[in-house]
Amino acid sequence: MPRANNQMMYSPQLQMALEGVKKAVQGEREDELFYDYLISVAPTTEEKDILTSIRDDERRHNKLFRKIYKDFTGVEVPSGDEETFEKPKSYIEGIKKALFGELRAVEKYRDIRSALPIGPYRDVLFDIITDEIKHSSKYNYLFTLNSSMNAKAMDKDPAKDTSKFTPDDWVRYITPLVNRALAEAKEGINPEHLYQEFILSGVLVGLGKNPQEAIEQVELWERDGTSELLLKSKMARYYY
Repeated sequence: MPRANNQMMYSPQLQMALEGVKKAVQGEREDELFYDYLISVAPTTEEKDILTSIRDDERRHNKLFRKIYKDFTGVEVPSGDEETFEKPKSYIEGIKKALFGELRAVEKYRDIRSALPIGPYRDVLFDIITDEIKHSSKYNYLFTLNSSMNAKAMDKDPAKDTSKFTPDDWVRYITPLVNRALAEAKEGINPEHLYQEFILSGVLVGLGKNPQEAIEQVELWERDGTSELLLKSKMARYYY
């Protein structure tokens, strides 16, 4: 095995690879806390199993990186700075963070592999890179799964899911109302009626209805005469 007294160790390219190996290992404790968090909050057994398999792969990667470092240097990977774990804002935010982390890891490990001498160590890095690509696919599945579940939950209980909306979330959420208002404006509908109809729809959205339910409710009030003012303003046509 290569050792520190080997002439190969003076290669700047190899030194760069070993520095990359060292950095890959030194975040080990923070990674463990991150995986523990994701597994603890995963909503289903399937998702917990997927995350556990990824965590176990990462533990194996750390052992392989440590072996590579010791084989070349003769010493263990030195301890890094004290690691801090910052809990994600939510499970899905953690999944997104992990997904992009895996993609960054592929780029870093690719650089390490190209800097290592040709031989078994490159094969080890190839296997690790393949795992990271596999992990990114799994995280993408989890992200898509939970995004779809959130959308379904929003349809069933919008009041619950809109409680933490940002202003941009609200703008995106009311887009169907905006598009419909623009379309009706082109039809020459009285502006007073248009404002009444869609401001009232917005009020109903704020009270918990989704945009489609809100506009249907307003139109029902208009059709059945529940709102005389809406009916009156609609009868007054507006011409450009």
